[in-house]
Amino acid sequence: MAFTAKDVKALRESTGAGMLDCKKALEETDGDLEAAKQFLREKGLAASAKRADRDADQGVVSLVIDGQIGAIVELKSETDFVAGSDQFKAEAQALAELVAAKGVDAVAERAAELDELKVTLKENISLGDVSRIEAADGNALGSYQHMQGGRGVNGVLVEVAGGSPELAHDVAVHIAFARPKYLSRDDVPADVVDAERATLETITRNEGKPEQALPKIVEGRLNGFYKDVALLDQPYAKDDKQSVSQFLGGATVVAFAQAEIG
Repeated sequence: MAFTAKDVKALRESTGAGMLDCKKALEETDGDLEAAKQFLREKGLAASAKRADRDADQGVVSLVIDGQIGAIVELKSETDFVAGSDQFKAEAQALAELVAAKGVDAVAERAAELDELKVTLKENISLGDVSRIEAADGNALGSYQHMQGGRGVNGVLVEVAGGSPELAHDVAVHIAFARPKYLSRDDVPADVVDAERATLETITRNEGKPEQALPKIVEGRLNGFYKDVALLDQPYAKDDKQSVSQFLGGATVVAFAQAEIG
């Protein structure tokens, strides 16, 4: 009995087994879907579906720099034991190299390999953050990768205009530990600012502050919020007497990306 790509997909969705294993099962059972399910069950290849709901809060962050192009891929696992395995780290590296070469959507090309990895390592494995920065000619591309137990767990890319690669690296180190969500306060979405302002107003009122003083107090506290979430407003990690914006001098951060396990 012949089978189609839709049959392979249906078997994969119903069993959680890898695409190649599903194809082999249908070949072995002449396209009989129920027999193929039994085949996979007997071979122990239908278990990954049961793992799909388990938390994957460990993993690896792989970072690749190729000239003016940088890529970060976060590959997530359930345990640090699997995350530290050579096979898992090699797959994360292969994905990062693929993203650097072809773009973030290229990760789809390794869907079959990821499915096989789930079966081989017997864990819920998934992609987390995937980023790519292609720096313009004349700009500096910097990076930082924090290692733990022989694997990357925190990776940062930074593109800087009007600055050196060393400057870009220093900013990347800052981002790794300060974890900004936005480049500048102007990049913070209006609804996020409005929600924070409303919260700060409530907190200030509950403290019994005079009504006429509320606007000034809230704006002051909102500046503190920007220092938490906006890179350029943050106190520079190596010298908190100056902001990141001041540390940059005449240089500007064009873009940044970060991925961190956990």
